[in-house]
Amino acid sequence: MTKLRFFSCLLAAAAVLSPDVGLAQADETQLRIIVIGAHPDDPEKVGGTMAKFIEQGHKVRLVSLTNGNAGHFEMGGGPLAQRRYQETQCAGRVIGAEYVVLDNDDGKLMPTLENREEVIRQIREFRADIVISPRPNDYHPDHRNTALLVRDAAYMVTVPNIVASVPHLMTNPIFMYMSDRFTEPTPFVPDIVVAIDDVIEKKIDMYHCHESQMYEWLPYNRGVLDAVPSDPSERREWLAEVRGFRSSRPGETYRELLIQLYGQQQGSQVKQAEAFQVSEYGSQPSLEELKRLFPFFN
Repeated sequence: MTKLRFFSCLLAAAAVLSPDVGLAQADETQLRIIVIGAHPDDPEKVGGTMAKFIEQGHKVRLVSLTNGNAGHFEMGGGPLAQRRYQETQCAGRVIGAEYVVLDNDDGKLMPTLENREEVIRQIREFRADIVISPRPNDYHPDHRNTALLVRDAAYMVTVPNIVASVPHLMTNPIFMYMSDRFTEPTPFVPDIVVAIDDVIEKKIDMYHCHESQMYEWLPYNRGVLDAVPSDPSERREWLAEVRGFRSSRPGETYRELLIQLYGQQQGSQVKQAEAFQVSEYGSQPSLEELKRLFPFFN
């Protein structure tokens, strides 16, 4: 029995698993995507793509492996953890996603066997087709250890005698990384990019839910707390500007691949996009399989 406590109820272990590659659940028309981050507000990095999945009728679970109880300068511990949990539920409601928060201390996440088994349990119970996480090279130890935990869960989710209380997956999901700017030991290399201009306001709203981070802790940590507007509507627009949601930089960064996926006319006009790299530790899809699993391209 795991010692981890949940802030939200888990879905019950589900029924018969399909052996089809890339579709772990019995309903082949509905995809199941789980995004595993280190902190409340980490899964939001791919919130635009998750909003698009949900709009098409697919299922999304967002998971934070820590409770975020250290990310502030005036509060901490249980009160901050509770506040951040409420912020995750607000963000999940914006796009209609389930948001699970595990009760590990912020800044102290370790790649232990217990935590690995909890990640395996999350992936199995959700019957994920796609698993998304940070890459192992990142500035924050919690981010790095989240990536290690997810990487070490890959393949093990298919082994019946590991976490035997939860039915194993017949097919290994596709494990994917969120984009990042880090280059050591290797840079991020996108395998697929999703245009999110049509859902960018939802992504902004998800981040807007995280008031303790977007308008308090992160500005304080970066020395710009005085620049945060007090008016809620002005805050939201300030947030959109400082996080680059009003710029075309993401589109320019991935322009070549966007044109390849969307065609010249549409791909050349994309401003906001989210990119993903396939991990070599899960199933290895072709580009055509990726386009099937990311059903946003003409």
